[in-house]
Amino acid sequence: MRKPERIWLWSLIAAVFALGQAWPNAMLGSQPSSGLKTDCVANVMRLTLDEALAVGNQLEVEAINGTQYILLTPSLAAQCGYSMESDPWGNTRIYTSLLGCFVNNKDDMMFSVGLKLKIYRHNPSDVVSHDVAQACSYTRWAPREILCDRNYMEVSMYMAPQAETKGQKEEDSQVNAITDAFEAVNGIWKITFFTPEPMSMVLKEAQQAGYSAMTTSTRLVMRSPDNTAETYSEDVAGVPMEVLRVSIHNKAQDGLKVFNLAAACPTGGVLFTGDLISWHVPRRVTPLLDGSIRLVETIMGINGQRLDKAQMAARGYSLSTTDFHIVVEIPIGSPDGYYKSHAPDYQYHITYTVEPMLEVLWRADQNKDDTRYKILFPITTPPMSRPTHTEDRTVPEAREFSLYVGSFLHDVELRNITFATGVLTVEESNARGFTVQQHLLANGTLVFSLQVPFDTDVVAKHNPEVLVTTYSLNVVFGFVILPEETPFSHPVALQASLQDVVLPELSGTCDQDYFYITVKYGSQGHNANTMVGGLDLTPELAEDYKFKNNATHFSIDVPYAATGSAFELITTNSVRARLDVLVWDPVTNWILSDLFLACYFPLLTTRCYPNGTITALAVKVESVPNLDPSWLTLKDQSCRPVFSNDHFAQFIFSADSCGTTRSFFDHYMLYENEIGLHYGEKGISHKSPDPEYKQTISCYYVVNDTQTVSFHTKSRLYEPKAEIGSGQMITQMRLATDSSYEHFYDTEDYPVEKYLREPLHFEVELVQSNDPHLELILDNCWATVQEDRTSLPSWAIIVDGCAYLGDSYATVFHPVSVDTRVSVPSHYKRFSMKMFAFIQEEQVLKHEVYVHCDLVICDKTSPAEGICQGQCANQALRGT
Repeated sequence: MRKPERIWLWSLIAAVFALGQAWPNAMLGSQPSSGLKTDCVANVMRLTLDEALAVGNQLEVEAINGTQYILLTPSLAAQCGYSMESDPWGNTRIYTSLLGCFVNNKDDMMFSVGLKLKIYRHNPSDVVSHDVAQACSYTRWAPREILCDRNYMEVSMYMAPQAETKGQKEEDSQVNAITDAFEAVNGIWKITFFTPEPMSMVLKEAQQAGYSAMTTSTRLVMRSPDNTAETYSEDVAGVPMEVLRVSIHNKAQDGLKVFNLAAACPTGGVLFTGDLISWHVPRRVTPLLDGSIRLVETIMGINGQRLDKAQMAARGYSLSTTDFHIVVEIPIGSPDGYYKSHAPDYQYHITYTVEPMLEVLWRADQNKDDTRYKILFPITTPPMSRPTHTEDRTVPEAREFSLYVGSFLHDVELRNITFATGVLTVEESNARGFTVQQHLLANGTLVFSLQVPFDTDVVAKHNPEVLVTTYSLNVVFGFVILPEETPFSHPVALQASLQDVVLPELSGTCDQDYFYITVKYGSQGHNANTMVGGLDLTPELAEDYKFKNNATHFSIDVPYAATGSAFELITTNSVRARLDVLVWDPVTNWILSDLFLACYFPLLTTRCYPNGTITALAVKVESVPNLDPSWLTLKDQSCRPVFSNDHFAQFIFSADSCGTTRSFFDHYMLYENEIGLHYGEKGISHKSPDPEYKQTISCYYVVNDTQTVSFHTKSRLYEPKAEIGSGQMITQMRLATDSSYEHFYDTEDYPVEKYLREPLHFEVELVQSNDPHLELILDNCWATVQEDRTSLPSWAIIVDGCAYLGDSYATVFHPVSVDTRVSVPSHYKRFSMKMFAFIQEEQVLKHEVYVHCDLVICDKTSPAEGICQGQCANQALRGT
């Protein structure tokens, strides 16, 4: 668990070291140490850089050794007792062991640390340097001290000072340095490593292998970087530990002495349960401790700083001991740690990192020697999945998609958005009118919002119903995690429906020769097709019909005898022609609007000339759609049309030909013939499903004659009586303002806004009738979300004359009595219900609600059957 941090922490320094080699001529300017803080925390010095100073920059660290500046590469830092931690926001901590290299040491009591920080900004010449010096006092040395840092382990033990030789001048202080073993008369000669097999190196060989061994005025120090060849792993009470065991041969004035030193640092022992980190350290670290010992003191800290019990309690930390372990518990998300974003498999995850410290003091029962054990142990949780959530805040009436995605940590940046038309950066999206914004939440996380108008080319549209448009937005948000530039994405698909379709409007007029049709475009504009008289309005047909258009409408002039018109009725001097015009959607084949315009046009079908010539015009009417006018003949089937087309057949003949008959009455002479389909041996047989076609031709000529007409009458055998006929009765349904039914909403008040479960009071009335024998009965009533009474979804209110029982919002009938407004109560029905809303796919449909009713008018003087037995009488009878 600690290995990744060790590698990452010093990768910045390694990169900067190479960068420093590439910029040998960089000018360094000394700056005030704002944003820098140094403090002494027991046997280490801590230097803190805040994010304002370090974020976005590259950092290089040098140790000050007198007049020399030694670049601390990752390997030299581990060898000499330096470590660094930096979070994603640039907050950086540098730790220096007081027994580390290049530290000015005075009698193992006063220590002076000097560091030079070089901060590289935007280009090689923009470098700012800070000299840092800190003096620390530490006198609480235990006979043996072990320090476990993130990239090294260090052990030191007390060594009695040597007697001063004659002529030796005592120096005030010395610098902890890597000595030259071959030049030293006294000092460390050889180191034996136990891996656990023994292996010996002279001091210089050990230093070349990355180890550090030195003596101070009172202590012997051994330091090993993590994961060296001469360390080994050992499981202690279930906790994996890295162990260093050495014997140091030290030459002194009084002879050669051998010191046995050991260090053991945990590399595991962390458990993650829910929102809690549990760190287990062996209560007895067997590679370090022999014989009988007891645990004297345990102290917890964070980032190298001790915490007292009150501080621990305020943060929710706990420190406890069991028979085998010392247990530190830290809630995930405590303020002393930080979160970091990751994207394994391109899915958003986060980790939490915190650096607890544990100090333990053991005391040997036999010799009372103390061992102080200090661990700086950064812990990072496994990646925790944080699925990206989308909040749809679209209000369809605003005609704009509005959505939020998140939440994310500060190290996430939105780079681009993929729309249906392509990929746009955030800047390009805003320039296109798609509002992209970043929002900071109260808990410190980020969310991103996007607004896209419906009427843009990135939004798909289709019409699931004639009056409804469904808008679809499909986008992919492209994110990166800084500073690694790790990409991940989040797709979003939204839909919104709106009853916003404006249908085309058709209108028309006629004169003696033409139908004049005007079509006002709807919301679909020119995307609808038009059919005139059953024929598509092609460019050729539009030209024939004198097509004219502008941005809002088009018009055509159609001759009444055009191919697409239909003749409904002919009279002696006119014809009633009808033109059917349809506007339809070529994608859904829905009829968007229609017009059936019928007009009378002057048409003289028969002309009688004084010389006896008769001309007749046969007209094909709609009742015989399959008739071919050329098939028609006069009574004399040899008399065929002189001209014919799809609508007409013209005959010209003399009054004494073609089977014309003559008759006389009063002072008129009548010539008659008949146009029709004649079947017979002499005629031509035509197979047609149409009924027989007959059109009578009559011509009257006045003659000078007087006729006497006589008639007689006889009594009737039966009294006349009325035949059953049909007519119209007018009814109306109104919504009352309250249960008194005295005031009603007017047409201009609709739509009426009501709250859920608010009562609705309806009245249905038979108007313009005073017949007391009539009774109005409600058969079925229902509600829909569209004006079309057959549309879906729908909900029953009254079924078969009775209140619908499948609804907790029960319908209630109210009696009607005579008052100043009501004279015949049987002409009225009143009922009430509670306001409700339709739900589709667990979503409340915020639409208008339309109420429809089917009713029956009953004659109370006739035997009552079925529903005419009374409102809900059938159910009452079944109940008895």
